[in-house]
Amino acid sequence: MPTPTAVRLTVGPHTFDALAAGPADGELVLLLHGFPEFADCWTAELTALAAAGYRAVAVDQRGYSPDARPENVTEYAVELLVADVLGFADTLGAPRFHLVAHDWGGLVAWALATAHPERLHSLAVLATPHPEALHEAMNNGSDQRERSQYVRYFRLPGQVAEQALLADGAARLRALYRGAPAAELVESNVRRLAEPGALTAGINWYRAVNEELRVPAGEITVRTLFVWGTDDIALGRDAAELTAKHVSAPYRFVALEGATHWLPEADADRIVPLLLAHLAG
Repeated sequence: MPTPTAVRLTVGPHTFDALAAGPADGELVLLLHGFPEFADCWTAELTALAAAGYRAVAVDQRGYSPDARPENVTEYAVELLVADVLGFADTLGAPRFHLVAHDWGGLVAWALATAHPERLHSLAVLATPHPEALHEAMNNGSDQRERSQYVRYFRLPGQVAEQALLADGAARLRALYRGAPAAELVESNVRRLAEPGALTAGINWYRAVNEELRVPAGEITVRTLFVWGTDDIALGRDAAELTAKHVSAPYRFVALEGATHWLPEADADRIVPLLLAHLAG
């Protein structure tokens, strides 16, 4: 099976670390991670996509790559994160590409698909509902607002969240994963997030939006796959099911029984067949 290799992508003033696999002339599939993850959460998917003939590239996004880590919170606005992704595709010579995203990467993907549908062959989002569906669920009496209380905590001033997550040998940071990803991947994530400024950069994605994670996303006109785990502690069924209202293109929603939030890492055996079928159209 093809093994992902390390590459670097320069977009504007920033240089991003990435993992790439598959033939250089294959259709590009860009994979976006969430918080607190890195590109290697997609290792199994990269390998499978490469074996299927795609050029699969997962990037350590803004704040996660050491050479793409601005200090100002405003530098993590969704519009800039979207521009980064378009820049990845441009750097890789792809006028159009498939986009696969998880968690915060999903919010970026919904925004990109809204504003630039002409750039996408297809969209696949794991865990993260459409932002307007999430907003509706937060305000319709479901348990989504309670599930999202951590966002308010992350936005507290004075780097309260970072200090708490890294205290006691980063015990609370480890606890976020709830034992779903492999232990060695969790330890690798914790090591990298403990580097000076890294965890703050990741949390700045939350600080650059409001408490309801409202990002500029509207009607989706791109063929879309949305996969949600029934045991996701952060994102509930209400928002997941409401997402269909916001996609006017061919749409498939899959609720994975017993799956947690950590779909790329912990459920690759079920995610990969869904992705391959979706990308093939």
